[in-house]
Amino acid sequence: MLKVVSPRSESHQEIPSHLDEIARIGARRMLLEALDAEVADYIHRHKAERDEAGHRLVVRNGAGKPRNVTMGGGTVDVSAPRVNDRRPGEKFTSLVLPPYVRKSPKVESLLPLLYLKGLSTNAFEGALREFLGEGVTGLSPASIVKLKKSWEAEFALWEKRAITKRYAYIFADGVNVEIRLGEDKKICLLVLIGVTEDGDKELLAVHPGYRESKDSWGYVLSSLVARGLAPPLVCVGDGALGFWAALRATGGFEKCEEQRCWVHKIANVLDKLPKRLQGDAKGMLHDMMRAESKKACEKIRDQFAKLHQDKFPKAVECLKKDWAELTTFFRYPAAHWLHLRTTNPIESSFATVKLRTTVTRGAGSAVTATTMAFKLLSECQKRWRKINAPEEIKNLFAGVVYQDGVVVTTASTHQEAAAS
Repeated sequence: MLKVVSPRSESHQEIPSHLDEIARIGARRMLLEALDAEVADYIHRHKAERDEAGHRLVVRNGAGKPRNVTMGGGTVDVSAPRVNDRRPGEKFTSLVLPPYVRKSPKVESLLPLLYLKGLSTNAFEGALREFLGEGVTGLSPASIVKLKKSWEAEFALWEKRAITKRYAYIFADGVNVEIRLGEDKKICLLVLIGVTEDGDKELLAVHPGYRESKDSWGYVLSSLVARGLAPPLVCVGDGALGFWAALRATGGFEKCEEQRCWVHKIANVLDKLPKRLQGDAKGMLHDMMRAESKKACEKIRDQFAKLHQDKFPKAVECLKKDWAELTTFFRYPAAHWLHLRTTNPIESSFATVKLRTTVTRGAGSAVTATTMAFKLLSECQKRWRKINAPEEIKNLFAGVVYQDGVVVTTASTHQEAAAS
């Protein structure tokens, strides 16, 4: 007589369907235990306090009404224990599960993240109910609209904040974003990111401008200066004339050094070469950017010019344009070169902004686009890399002079290097 035995793999196929339920039950049990422990501790600490009849002033008082609480492990139904505290002016408030809380902080932070990453407001309830279980609340389109209003208020306060930190470097870039409302279907978001004395990268400004005009950039810079921004040592940006013209017109910024973005420069040079030559040319341009000294960089530049001057003079002319500003970084610590050569912190962070506007076919308005960019960049800021060797920044502010990335002994040597 044959006995049919299910393969082990089949019996294991049922387990995953129960794992989430087990986790949800475990989360509910642990939450209830934490609430009971909190109440027991509170009552124990005040057990000696009694009224004139000798009765305790702080005692248990049953349990509250059941409510659904959404956590990372799912949505659970909980009746929190209550405390009757008859002491004048005293009241028990749970720190584990405060009154009216229905979502954990992680779930609260998940909502803006999913919205900003491109999830439609109409899809929130259906998508998250699959993972967090039935009974999940606060995920309707109306709640997301309310959330966006709170972001606008947050952004309005942020735009008026005082600037109290000193910044060694500032990265500047303008990014075009499509919008659906208004006469202009595109706006240029002007973004500034600063590097503090401690080496942290911080968002300084997000402003909807008219293209990258001098007037728009001038407004951003003057607003920051009025709120306390001191001139940085170096500003990093592409060749957009509006920013540099505004920088020179801003009082106190005359001595701020300019560093052109190599990524933008390389793209512009390659655009003036046929595709069959772009691979080798790109390699040479990268070798220039990563050269160990200014002389080594210029040697590769001259080789590039010799190869392409006759047939592609525009590519050579584009490379040599603003050469002094392109090689400013050689006068700063070598550990900082990786950061100073490009506006990548802005470019990479705006990839998420573009993702959201692609999904929604453009932001609704200039205000919406700016607020969304602010929130996305604020989230990205939490993961931005600290600048290498931040201790070198204090040296720069103290007047220490660098040449080809290393400290030189005299200021005259630095002046000669700058003039060469």
